[in-house]
Amino acid sequence: MTNAQPTAGVFDLFTVGIGPSSSHTVGPMKAAAEFAASLDEHGVIKCVAKVRVEIFGSLAATGAGHGTFTAVLLGLTGARSDEITPEEFTARLDEITRTGTIELGGRHPVPCRIEDFVLRPLTVHPRHPNALSFTAVDSAGDDLSARTYFSVGGGFIVHEGDDSSPASAEPRTSPLAFRSGAELLAVCDETGLTVSEVMRENERARRPDDEIRTGLRHIWDVMESSVRSSLGRAGVLPGGLGVRRRASAWATRLEAEDPHHGSEHWQQRVNLIALAVNEENASGGRVVTAPTNGAAGIVPAVLYYALHYTPVARSGGDGARDDIIERFLLAAAAIGTLYKTNASISGAEVGCQGEVGSASSMAAAGLAEILGGSPRQVENAAEIAMEHNLGLTCDPIGGLVQVPCIERNAIAASKAINAARMALWGDGDHRVSLDQVIDTMRDTGADMSDKYKETALGGLAVNVVEC
Repeated sequence: MTNAQPTAGVFDLFTVGIGPSSSHTVGPMKAAAEFAASLDEHGVIKCVAKVRVEIFGSLAATGAGHGTFTAVLLGLTGARSDEITPEEFTARLDEITRTGTIELGGRHPVPCRIEDFVLRPLTVHPRHPNALSFTAVDSAGDDLSARTYFSVGGGFIVHEGDDSSPASAEPRTSPLAFRSGAELLAVCDETGLTVSEVMRENERARRPDDEIRTGLRHIWDVMESSVRSSLGRAGVLPGGLGVRRRASAWATRLEAEDPHHGSEHWQQRVNLIALAVNEENASGGRVVTAPTNGAAGIVPAVLYYALHYTPVARSGGDGARDDIIERFLLAAAAIGTLYKTNASISGAEVGCQGEVGSASSMAAAGLAEILGGSPRQVENAAEIAMEHNLGLTCDPIGGLVQVPCIERNAIAASKAINAARMALWGDGDHRVSLDQVIDTMRDTGADMSDKYKETALGGLAVNVVEC
């Protein structure tokens, strides 16, 4: 089978970045860096006397809590979220704050301060609520270049005037392309491949097998690293809410109560992994967008379950472990591409159903694949998980990715495990399709009041006092 239509790849859905938000931190940093690079490419960067920054909608409304404004500053210097460490981020930001100057594109000093940014939280662009504009101005006050970007979720950005394809994703062909759940199942039927095998074949059109394996292993390594980093921290999370870190204390208690990692404590272990990852994200640490930072704990928590509490995991050996990691992430990414293509993974656009709901659906599919599910059972698991996240709002207190986000990841991870097991008890034949649920999620998001879509205007954001 050959199809020229592109299908997003696993490394489009799973990327490494810093917290606390892929749409409000990673995306804006990427947009700022791309604007600076464009000035250099057009040979005008040395003529820039200042950069005007305008931030709109959800980015402006909750940007302080999400680190949007500092991310833009660092992005204008050319910093990349997948390369800069939290320590480097802090050091560079301290220097910019001290001098009031950035090295535009890493090579040309210009004055730039957050205080000079123009914030328009009530101005919502019709294309997407996460919008930001940059204008480079010369010493005479004339505009050299201007560009508007949209941060559409998961760290993806698009430019005003471009089509809807993320600017970060190169157009590529996929030999087994699919744009819906029905098309994915049809590909599986025609080829006899599993969902993860279909995704692997598409990846092979972009990179060799050893690079795929290395990349997937790196994704899991970063997930594990974020857990370890989080478990080494105590105290309260930054931001002023006074939210206590719980993962470290929970880990100590679990080691005392369950030193041999018995199966009866699987729920507590899953909760622990989800909490640890999202506490690391909330503190601006390094995590894997899966498919977003706000939902970063769900996939690693369920993958941890797959690696420790499933029959295939008990067969032992590094080969079995690596196989679980690869098949889980590939199957999860296949489902994630459907949400990215046909709905949204942006909380500012469709509410938290697009972030936590999508991640829960992806994780359910990955686990169903590991448990030996057929393609229809995998699709059913993904459908069940999203069906019971429909309508989930995005209203974090103080614009911080802490309450209810951290606990919500743990709850959604359990939902994913239950959805996968329910699907495996069936034969794959079910009344509601994944495509119908994705369409419903998209329509629900369109109908949802803007108050409940990461604007800090409704829900817990206004009904819970921040201090």
